[in-house]
Amino acid sequence: MIINEELYERINFIKSIIKEEYRAQHNRPWIIGFSGGKDSTLVLHLVIESLLELPRSERVRNLHVIANDTLVESPIVQSYVDLILVTLKHSLSELCIPIDIIKTKPSVNQTFWVNLIGRGYPAPTRLFRWCTDRMKIQPTTNYIKQQVSARGEVVLLLGVRRSESSARAASAKRYDNGERLNRHNDIPGCLVFRPILELSTDDVWEYLAVMKPPWGGSYRSLIELYRNAAGGDCPIVIDPDAQPSCGSSSIRFGCWTCTVVEKDKSFRNSMEKGFEELEPMANFRDWLKSFCYNNTSNRLNKRRNGQDGLGPLTFEARKTVLTELLDLQIKVGISLITKEEIKRIEEIWQEDASQQIIHQASHLLKLLEDIK
Repeated sequence: MIINEELYERINFIKSIIKEEYRAQHNRPWIIGFSGGKDSTLVLHLVIESLLELPRSERVRNLHVIANDTLVESPIVQSYVDLILVTLKHSLSELCIPIDIIKTKPSVNQTFWVNLIGRGYPAPTRLFRWCTDRMKIQPTTNYIKQQVSARGEVVLLLGVRRSESSARAASAKRYDNGERLNRHNDIPGCLVFRPILELSTDDVWEYLAVMKPPWGGSYRSLIELYRNAAGGDCPIVIDPDAQPSCGSSSIRFGCWTCTVVEKDKSFRNSMEKGFEELEPMANFRDWLKSFCYNNTSNRLNKRRNGQDGLGPLTFEARKTVLTELLDLQIKVGISLITKEEIKRIEEIWQEDASQQIIHQASHLLKLLEDIK
């Protein structure tokens, strides 16, 4: 298979822009948002390929490849991303490209299980999607701010494409000021660079299907991942306006616990292609949506701020979710909740007990003692 001439010319133009910007007379480090999906993969590919075409003496700007792990990612996708990160770390250092590989995670105080089981947040929905900011935006934003603090300004490279979806197009329009680098609307000192903005989905797949990664191997696993899931990916998110990309109605990669979507088609499609052992996790996700949101009898009639109204999960509901989760963890043989999270959950339950938010909180604490 050969890349058509028009696409070849457009790719070469993009690479020339990447090189020109890399050679610019400033020392802003580059941060590449990498989700493991097709778009962020293409951006990383084009950047690395462009730098390898430069003399070694000019490869001086620091690259930071940043991936986000919500701690409840699909194990299928997370295993793939982790393998790519390890490969990048070993391969690119040998290619004389200054690079740091970073994986951000939510703080233990803001993980999915600490909020749901600890604070009793209901399962996320489109109307109350408390997960994206805590688990995706904040960890990545915090890292970017650290680099801004250390270097003054940074350039963030994103695999945003205008044709990907109406939400992405709307997000992209916010930065259409006629400049190559656009100041991030929410992160001072962060300049956004979107090299593949005008490419189509067909362009992305055509290029990846023909080319080999400059860090070695092939894109066969990536293509197979999409073929099995028949869907898209939840990208690196650092823009609140781009949140609809997570939990959209389309098939997507993302958290295995995602209750924003009605049915997680990509996860179930992947199970049908050789990951049948993960079916209990998909069933648990469906149960979680019904148990923690649709069944209002599992909710208190007072909110955490003390106001009347549908509030957090009841004592019995939290106890049930934790018990079922621990049973699921044993059944699938995968770590689904950490000891640090359980410890933080215990602390929150103790805080709730002292504030009399949950009158039966002592039973929750006894449950934790039994687990230990």
